Amino acid sequence: MIETSTGDMGLGKFRMNDIESWVPSLGKYRETHSCSTLHDWQARRANIRYRGSDGKVRFAHTLNNTALASPRILVPLLENHQTEDGRVKLPRALQALLGASSSEVSLRRRRPAASGMAPIS
Repeated sequence: MIETSTGDMGLGKFRMNDIESWVPSLGKYRETHSCSTLHDWQARRANIRYRGSDGKVRFAHTLNNTALASPRILVPLLENHQTEDGRVKLPRALQALLGASSSEVSLRRRRPAASGMAPIS
């Protein structure tokens, strides 16, 4: 996890953390997840308020979080776990979450159905 410097943060962010994954083809880590603390900046813009136990109305503090950016997380998954024949060996931690009955998932391109239509290339 990386604590992002203020020079790399966008407008309104108080704190930002990135999680990076190893991408072998690039020979480096790339950001796959991000979480930003915005305090009440975003809530003021969206007028998100709550009433505290003392009866005062306050603006909520917010987070902006990419829990799982599917296109970004697929890159390290494919690059680190793809076999020569185009299959992907799922890490044990993901097998149960994805309901996989096997540790391998095929990503090979399937032939188009015989519908008389040309395949999209």
